[in-house]
Amino acid sequence: MSNELSNRVVITGLGTINSVGNNVNESWQNLLDGKSGIDLITKFDASEYRTKLAGEVKNFSVKDHMDMKEAKRLDPFCHYAIAAAAEAIDMAGIEGKYDPERTGVFVSSGIGGILTLEAQNDKLRKSGPNKVSPFLIPMMISDMSSGAISIRYNCKGPNFSIVSACASGGHSIGEAMWAIKRGDADVMIAGGTEACISPIGMAGFCAMKAMSPSTDLGSKASRPFDKNRDGFICAEGAGILVIESLEHAQARGANILAELVGYGATGDAYHITSPAPDANGATRAIKMAMNHGGLDANDISYINAHGTSTPMNDKFETMAIKNVLGEQAYNVPVSSTKSLTGHALGAAGGIEAVISVKAIQDQKIPGTWNYEEPDENCDLDYVPNQYRDVAVDTVLSLNFGFGGHNSVVAFKKFTA
Repeated sequence: MSNELSNRVVITGLGTINSVGNNVNESWQNLLDGKSGIDLITKFDASEYRTKLAGEVKNFSVKDHMDMKEAKRLDPFCHYAIAAAAEAIDMAGIEGKYDPERTGVFVSSGIGGILTLEAQNDKLRKSGPNKVSPFLIPMMISDMSSGAISIRYNCKGPNFSIVSACASGGHSIGEAMWAIKRGDADVMIAGGTEACISPIGMAGFCAMKAMSPSTDLGSKASRPFDKNRDGFICAEGAGILVIESLEHAQARGANILAELVGYGATGDAYHITSPAPDANGATRAIKMAMNHGGLDANDISYINAHGTSTPMNDKFETMAIKNVLGEQAYNVPVSSTKSLTGHALGAAGGIEAVISVKAIQDQKIPGTWNYEEPDENCDLDYVPNQYRDVAVDTVLSLNFGFGGHNSVVAFKKFTA
């Protein structure tokens, strides 16, 4: 295989579990139809919490995806990752058609096994250290999603997990692209996963006042770019892609879904939670992704925004888009699918990468739902409350995380 960084990289498989669907097709159709996955929390009693809503995964049976003995040794964030990876690998038709030593896994989580940590901490407090599970550490650590997938599919190539908060999934996909471009792998399984709806996790976000307290709005509480937005809605799930060198994909006759052409990764160096007020980090990440992809403002068909529904993110993300695209920004549709899925933290970049590729495949843009009152600081075309049939050639997927982490990946319609 060539080691030239000019190697083309393509997407051949998609998989997802999220609050609006337990597979790609169900999720996509529900996004187009405006069906929300946000509802009252059922995983624990949230009656005393400032925020009582979340985007929970529904009707997920772990036994449909793995042996229960294996499942008991893995946290739910790994359950979601394995289920989504299985769908992506099946879609790609790649199982048994790759060199294990040239196939890697970058599947990331912002938080890791918080449900396991919380449960085992309760055991420690109530019964002492001898009652803590010997599987606590491997179940808790964030890299285990990559580890479990690599063990299941005998992937011996590059293998690690990137922890960059809500940018984790996007960074994993971008770094997978470079692993292939530099010749370290032919195939990468990449994306993000999260199972974060726990009492302590939600309490922490509530204490920050980062989430919407608008329980009365129910499924409409996530309202990106709307003037009255008041915080994000936490969610869970996974989004996984099978990524290959074009040479490898064509050699095995794969169905190519899209091309992965660009990736930007920058830091704000500003604040532990707030985005930089000049949007400099996000601006540079968008420029970097476009530069690697040889793209200019007129090439961008659609932007799948980070769009968290927080006052600061949506304002500064809009600013970053205008910084890069100039007047053309007003001609580019921008939408946030978090309006329906909620914000799945480290899984968001993976889930939204799946959505970005589906937009190219189906030539449709999912809308930003619950958008009712325009904000003078958010003045772009946010595709309000409906999907749009439009020619989609190139998509940017934006994700930003606490700590000032910025990731942008660029997908393009594949042409031989």
